[in-house]
Parts: sequence; C-alpha cells; structure tokens
Amino acid sequence: MSPIISSSELEKLSTENLIILDARTGKDARQNYQEKHIKGARFIDLDKDLAEIGEDAAFGGRHPLPTLEKFAEILANLGVFEDSHIVIYDDKNGSNAAARAWWMIRAFGFENVQVLDGGIQAAEKNNIEFSSGEEAFEKTPLIKKDNWNLPVSSLEEVENELKNDSSTVIDVRDAYRYRGESEPIDLVAGHIPGAINIPFSENLDENGLFLSPEVLKEKYIQLLQNKPENLIIHCGSGVTACHTILALAHAGFNIPNLYVGSWSEWSRREGKEVAKEV
Repeated sequence: MSPIISSSELEKLSTENLIILDARTGKDARQNYQEKHIKGARFIDLDKDLAEIGEDAAFGGRHPLPTLEKFAEILANLGVFEDSHIVIYDDKNGSNAAARAWWMIRAFGFENVQVLDGGIQAAEKNNIEFSSGEEAFEKTPLIKKDNWNLPVSSLEEVENELKNDSSTVIDVRDAYRYRGESEPIDLVAGHIPGAINIPFSENLDENGLFLSPEVLKEKYIQLLQNKPENLIIHCGSGVTACHTILALAHAGFNIPNLYVGSWSEWSRREGKEVAKEV
C-alpha cells in the first residue's frame, strides 16, 4: 500500500474498516475540527496524543515519543482496531502532524496507514463530504506492543554516526534555519555539524502535492550521491522529519532512522557544537 492517498482515491474507499484522523495543529485546531472536518474524521492532538512533552527539551526535544502503553490507549480511544485502514490529514501538506501520526502508527505495527495528499485543502477542492461537531464512535480494546517497529536514533547515536562517517544525517528544516540566519522556535540558530540540509518542502510540487515516486527517487539518489542508505532524518522536534521519511517511503526507499529529539534537543544539550553558515 502506498503511504500516500489522493482525495479521489479516498472517496472510493469502503467505509467498513476506514478510520480518518484529523491531525491539524495550532491553538485553534480543536475548534477548527469541530467547525469543519472530513465526515467521520476523529481528532488527534500533536501535543497530547503524538508526544509526551517533558520538563526539559534538552532530553528528548520538544515532542518526545509517548510510551507504547500511552499510545496504545490513544489508539483505543480513537477506536482503532487491528484491521483498520487509517487515513490521516492536516492542513500543511502532511508536514504539520499527519506524517508524524503516520510514522507513529506504522511504528506501532499497523500497515494500512496513509496520508492524504494535499491535506484538507485537497479534500475541499475535490468535494469530499465534510461534517462538523464531534463524531460518535466506540472505543476498542487495547492493543499491546513491546517495541516501536521503525528505527529511531538517539542524540548519542547521531553524534557517533557523524563522527564515524557511517550515516548521512539530513536536516529537513528550512534552509535559513539550517544556515543559522534566524531561529523562530528553538533557542539557538544553526545546525548539527555534519548534517546536510534537504528541506521537506522539496518533497512537494508547486501545487503542494507530493512529487511522484519516480521523481522523488531520482531526486534523492542525486542529492545523496547514490548512497540512499544509512540515513538519519531530523528537523526541529521530530515532526516534519516524518514528512521526509514519508516521502522516502513513497519513493520506495527503506524507512530511515528518525532522530526524535532533533534540533530542539541537540541545541539545548550542554556541550554540543553548533554549526552555522552565515
């Protein structure tokens, strides 16, 4: 199953096992959901459901992963079951939280998980049916897992891999943040020394849709100088990094490692070097 689904494909899906998740973010996200969402969609919150935010971002970053036990409860509360076909959307072409939700649900062990190409805007353009208010659905029994099934890297592993030149570390933030010109979110501007910059926005075409698998594959093969293996992907806090992981999966590459703590952890950790290109 492709990790990307178009609005026209979504419209044709059987609703029997379908669960749609609205992963929009921002202070008004829940209100926006209640005012208008794809019919049947259930709201999933980045900060409360897709992360377990700690007291100190120097250890785990701004959006650390929740425990498997907590995420199992989240999925049960959303009515997710073993045979669910899950489609996730946001309003930022998957880069808001839809790709993070996709990664976490895949890492939890589900296979039938897709992100809506173009997000809610594409659904509106293609006359997908919308609704408002809260959706009624039943909770499901807990599904227990022992491990995340997709690879992650810790700060120490990122540091060692760069030191030994054994992995390519990709920073998917905007180029101005990578260069250290300014930093709108974290405390320090710059990037991890040795990381290369491929902004996640380059995964999309001029209409905000994902490039085709063929174009993405050729693009990354060239950018990575024919070495598209041993990759570690990071961003500011492990959210938009999942957009590039999604794009790589869409292109047919193996799913690379996610550095969840990302720049928000590295830049706050005492003694870690910061690189700039300004």
